[in-house]
Amino acid sequence: MKTLITGGAGFLGYHLANYFGDKGIELSLLDIAPFDPSEYPTGSEFIDMDVRDLNGLERLFADSKFDFVIHAAAALPLWSKKDIFTTNVDGTRNVLEVANKYKTRVVFISSTAVYGVPEKHPIYEIDPMVGVGNYGESKILAEKVCEEFREKGMCVPVIRPKTFIGTGRLGVFQILYDWVENGVRIPVIGNGKNLYQLFDVDDLVEAIFLTATASAEKANGTFNVGAKEFRTVKEDVGALCEFAGSGSKVMPIPSFIVKPALVFFEFLKLSPLYKWVYGTADKESFVSIEKIEKDLGWEPKYSNTDALIKSYKWYLEHKSEIKGTGITHRVPWKQGILSVFKKILKVI
Repeated sequence: MKTLITGGAGFLGYHLANYFGDKGIELSLLDIAPFDPSEYPTGSEFIDMDVRDLNGLERLFADSKFDFVIHAAAALPLWSKKDIFTTNVDGTRNVLEVANKYKTRVVFISSTAVYGVPEKHPIYEIDPMVGVGNYGESKILAEKVCEEFREKGMCVPVIRPKTFIGTGRLGVFQILYDWVENGVRIPVIGNGKNLYQLFDVDDLVEAIFLTATASAEKANGTFNVGAKEFRTVKEDVGALCEFAGSGSKVMPIPSFIVKPALVFFEFLKLSPLYKWVYGTADKESFVSIEKIEKDLGWEPKYSNTDALIKSYKWYLEHKSEIKGTGITHRVPWKQGILSVFKKILKVI
């Protein structure tokens, strides 16, 4: 059995490769970011290619017989608008066109960002899609491309994961872990009493594997995935602070004070926090996972608190190895103006 994983050098791609590799599946990993072969299963094939390169994909599929493709490549919210839409929409169409030609199933990794900031919870797969920002909008358009190919008879499972964390996750969560480790008060937008569902990447890769290998009758649909056990932001982040034992504590801040400031700082490119992050931080945010539980028998193992602590422990063990900054989930993001507030909140 042979699998192509696009976005193979990313946080999710790394975990997918090791999960699939442990099952003895032959791997081809595609990305424009550099790979560290020592992090991946022995025998993995590394392909330096952009999903926007249709001719390159044609050559790749002509030379290889893939049993299924996990399409995880995506331009993240900090990328330029052009890169987000060309990668997430046009790149998805390229992958599906070539895979359809070779009769290969594609599992598309979408996002719960397609729901925007809904008024009711839990959110079901049939609820309206209203994207926030370029990333959310691009994922909606990409899902519509998936629907086009389903209508042509192709099996295209779509996974909509909640924000997922785990070993190796940095990005915006590295900022949280850095502040917690250093005993800084953690500002929470609003009163912190809103339920907010997260997700452990180990549970996510299991869900993806099930959709890749289940019968087309069961898998050819759209599935929400997220933690089954989650509490309020104040409770889950508070549990992380308590585990750290650094003196760090949750500090609720009224939304009407912090949100306009974050809008302003984002506009000036002084803050790594983008609209969907701060726009939903004080809202209820959780999806129903009943469909994938019922259809595929999947069940997550980790709660929000479990996932946060597990990811934080990895950060402490590996922080000396972390170098540089960037705009992917596998490297720290520049804190920008947040570094100033870190100093202030450390003093308070």
